[in-house]
Amino acid sequence: MRNASIQRNTAETRIGVTVELDGSGKAHLASGVPFLDHMLDQIARHGLIDLDVRAEGDLHIDGHHTVEDIGITLGQAFAQAIGDKKGVRRYGHAYVPLDEALSRVVIDLSGRPGLEFHVKFTRAWVGEFDLDLVHEFFQGFVNHAQVSLHIDNLRGENSHHQCETVFKAFGRALRMAIESDPRAPGVIPSTKGSL
Repeated sequence: MRNASIQRNTAETRIGVTVELDGSGKAHLASGVPFLDHMLDQIARHGLIDLDVRAEGDLHIDGHHTVEDIGITLGQAFAQAIGDKKGVRRYGHAYVPLDEALSRVVIDLSGRPGLEFHVKFTRAWVGEFDLDLVHEFFQGFVNHAQVSLHIDNLRGENSHHQCETVFKAFGRALRMAIESDPRAPGVIPSTKGSL
């Protein structure tokens, strides 16, 4: 089974993340940031990844450190769980609509970090959640998972819908990329021979 547990402790946050890449979409989430828990649940359900996230952060200041550090820790857990990437598809993509909103996410398990984030939210906040932190979450994930990730919100008027389509599409794209390729079992999908 492809799984990992990572604990990250700093002066600002204490984060624990466990991932099971070959899961069924179960999530146990206690980030202290309810809207982020809702988005992480989308990753688990649509990625068919079992995900456990426990966090204690300096939320009396704001959610920045907690959200960013969860992205970092999830990226570290993902990198450990995926291993050498033998036999995976490597690339994944998804378009996901939610009412008027539509987002596209494309991922490459390249071994190189890169984020293209093109989302213009129609509002700055959803409830008490600062939508600037969505970028911080994905930047943390990308840097530590060592993946290339392109995120585009193609349309949307409701910022909750925009954000939710991004996270659902990310889960779907990730699911595709980490799936076993039946035509290339045990093969690293790169002409270099490593990712």
